[in-house]
Amino acid sequence: MNLLISYLKLCFFKSDPIDLIPTSAFSYNTVLFYLISGIIVEGLIADFADGSLEVSLRTIMAFSSVATFLFFQKNILLFQRVFTAIFVCENFIMTLAILCEVLDFIMVKMHYEYREWISIGMAIFLVSWYLGIVAYILRRFFAHNITTSLTFALTYFVLTYGIPMLFMDI
Repeated sequence: MNLLISYLKLCFFKSDPIDLIPTSAFSYNTVLFYLISGIIVEGLIADFADGSLEVSLRTIMAFSSVATFLFFQKNILLFQRVFTAIFVCENFIMTLAILCEVLDFIMVKMHYEYREWISIGMAIFLVSWYLGIVAYILRRFFAHNITTSLTFALTYFVLTYGIPMLFMDI
């Protein structure tokens, strides 16, 4: 439980990912939660089969992106530590996204006039926070400057979310 709390502190930039060393079981459970929560969110947006396929593609792209990045950084041994840090924080953001989906559903049922603005604002906030977390993790592991870290975070986001989304649209 202490390891989970330390990783959750990372989501608020209060922990250093370099100091966090996950167990294999912790990393496995992180990926499992990533898949389940992603399928829930995508299932709320699309149907179960499409959502499951998109989340599977996102997972493959996430692993591939992290592995490729670490390969070019000549530090592939950090794979488990980097992907676990990113995935735990992504799981936290995904949990908040599920809550936002529930709030959006409630606002639709209540015919709330500014529902779209609130939903868009929450989505922008969560994506921005997510990019900040990934940039922070990469910056701490590899001592890049802020601009480089944000560029890598944005690239990671496009690769893990954009490519599977484009594939699903075909």
